[in-house]
Amino acid sequence: MSLRAYRATTLRVLRQLGEDRRTVGLVLGVPTVLLVLLYLVYLDVPTAPGARPLFPSIALSMLGILPMAVMFLVTSVAMQRERSSGTVERLWTTPLRRGDLLAGYATAFAATAVVQSLILCAVAFWFLGVETEGSPAWVLVVAALDSVVGVALGLAASAFARSEFQAVQFMPLVVGPQIFLCGLLVAREAMPEALRWVSDALPMSYAVDALTTIRDEAGATSSFIADLVVLAAFGAGALVLAASTIPRRTR
Repeated sequence: MSLRAYRATTLRVLRQLGEDRRTVGLVLGVPTVLLVLLYLVYLDVPTAPGARPLFPSIALSMLGILPMAVMFLVTSVAMQRERSSGTVERLWTTPLRRGDLLAGYATAFAATAVVQSLILCAVAFWFLGVETEGSPAWVLVVAALDSVVGVALGLAASAFARSEFQAVQFMPLVVGPQIFLCGLLVAREAMPEALRWVSDALPMSYAVDALTTIRDEAGATSSFIADLVVLAAFGAGALVLAASTIPRRTR
């Protein structure tokens, strides 16, 4: 891996992102708008005496869902656009390697994802009344890592798409089942055993589990650390898959 090629790729992608205001708005603004909309949906829902309010718990789970979903969509489409326009094929004529290309893209979008997570967490804790037993800083760590996993999955999915439209079609296939099985709608312990096994193989489940632990526990427990390690492993595995499958020619 060439440090010079990696740095040049990262800066190029960051520059392109900065010039694409719509994409920046999608990445930074849409998750926050959706979270605020969810807050308004639950604003007048009564809470039973002694029961935990619904919105804070759901909002925490959404901090493990929205970043991954948005970054998957943006990254997969952006990489496919690079391939369709012939940019990637031209880059293959240079000393650039697959690892340099994927690492540069991952770093650029991961930096954007961290900014997205900062905004999302700030709105959730300062304006929407979300509270946790654990430190909000851990929530930010989980949201940012979750975003990076979304970036890695998006890069991997783009290798199997032949057009931007096909890249979008991967979203309900890759992200949709994770939303259903991550524990947002039904506790994973209450699911049929077969679905629990599938849920255990999906990264979003570990993000939601980690956020649930932060909600209920004051410190970083061993299960929380394990969830972070598994999330990081999913991200690394998706990047390796992307690097090994991205074609050198546009089909």
